[in-house]
Amino acid sequence: MIRKILIANRGEIALRIVRACRELGIQTLAVYSEADEQSLHVQLADEAICIGPASGAESYLRADRILSAAEIADVDAIHPGYGFLSENEEFAEQCASCNINFIGPKAETIGKMGDKAMARETVSKAGVPIIPGSDGPIENEKDAIKVAQKIGFPVIIKAVAGGGGRGMRIAHNAVSFAKEFQSARLEATKAFGNGALYVEKYLENPRHIEFQVLADKHGNVIHLGERDCSVQRRHQKVIEEAPSPFLDKNLRTRMGKAAIKATNAADYVNAGTIEFLVDSKGNFYFIEMNTRIQVEHAVTEEVTGIDLIKEQINIASGNRLSISQKEITFDKHAIECRICAENPSNGFAPSPGTIGLYYAPGGHGVRVDSHVYGGYTVSPYYDSMIAKLVTYGRTRKIALDRMYRALSEYIIRGIDTNIEFLKAIVLDPGFRQGEATTSYVEEFLARAPKDVFKKSQ
Repeated sequence: MIRKILIANRGEIALRIVRACRELGIQTLAVYSEADEQSLHVQLADEAICIGPASGAESYLRADRILSAAEIADVDAIHPGYGFLSENEEFAEQCASCNINFIGPKAETIGKMGDKAMARETVSKAGVPIIPGSDGPIENEKDAIKVAQKIGFPVIIKAVAGGGGRGMRIAHNAVSFAKEFQSARLEATKAFGNGALYVEKYLENPRHIEFQVLADKHGNVIHLGERDCSVQRRHQKVIEEAPSPFLDKNLRTRMGKAAIKATNAADYVNAGTIEFLVDSKGNFYFIEMNTRIQVEHAVTEEVTGIDLIKEQINIASGNRLSISQKEITFDKHAIECRICAENPSNGFAPSPGTIGLYYAPGGHGVRVDSHVYGGYTVSPYYDSMIAKLVTYGRTRKIALDRMYRALSEYIIRGIDTNIEFLKAIVLDPGFRQGEATTSYVEEFLARAPKDVFKKSQ
């Protein structure tokens, strides 16, 4: 049994893990940077150890310091959350070599599914549809253009080690291909230390739909339905919901079976996400697997009633899944808005600073996952997301109406936020009718009045 967990992360996900562990009677160790000394997860964990300066590169990305903290505090498991080292194959290997239970998949699985080209090959052999593209990494621009011309423009150039939209470029014709190829390689090398690229067909205006999967060490694999993550800005998710307003029962069943096939093909254990692009005709294609808990896991929890963090810990402890596929029901609708410290009226520029008045919304069907409070200083060193606002109800309309009400109640003074931007989307007829594709946000911004997002915070 796991008795103490080191949380190798920060912010709302670290606090989320602390709370799950407390309900399970498991001790927690928070590790933190100098910038996060006053963070809630540090204050609420049973123990806390500082692992370095504010920069993530000198703290949350330092596996050696995290493992030293684990040894000092005598922990027997590490939960990586999402981001930072959560999908780092070497870190998972180091945990295993130190006899520390890494709460996630095996290191070799992380490596296999983290390599986008290898992931495509793995699931394709299992019969999961993939987007037409190169068979693996492409060594040079000359070979890449041949692949692009074979599959037909437009194409998307992707970093093999990519994520978060970095190392990704779209080429609409052969003339622009060379420039986009070099830009993607340069960005991939800078962001990931790996400039390898592959090319695949670019789908115009698809939906981004992902399936949550759980797999234990006894061969049991289930899916917990889908999340529609089509509302994105520059490949970064803005709003997520479950279930998708686009999928019917038949398509959901077919995609769920494909997600389980992909999970089995990866020899996967723990919580993961199979991500698909779906075109207007309902054709779906695998794009990647996230080998960790997702930011948007809360919408799945509210729709299914299953605590995904507890399931992760349960699986890592060697237990069987606590539920079977036939026990999974989807009797509610849930929507998540990412509340960020940024200014939509100024190109979504980050807005670090000290929060003055802070009031989080509440009431029936409202959940707020956040690590901030009045007097908390939002650091410039990390991602700008400061909260996840989730609303849920029997129907999508109830969840949407509740979301607008909750956003209208949210008070954050002292910094800029994207709350007004989110309110405008939630009221937009296209979004309310369930018509959003991955190009929705750009189209919405192009037609929205320039001052619609302005409000003194």
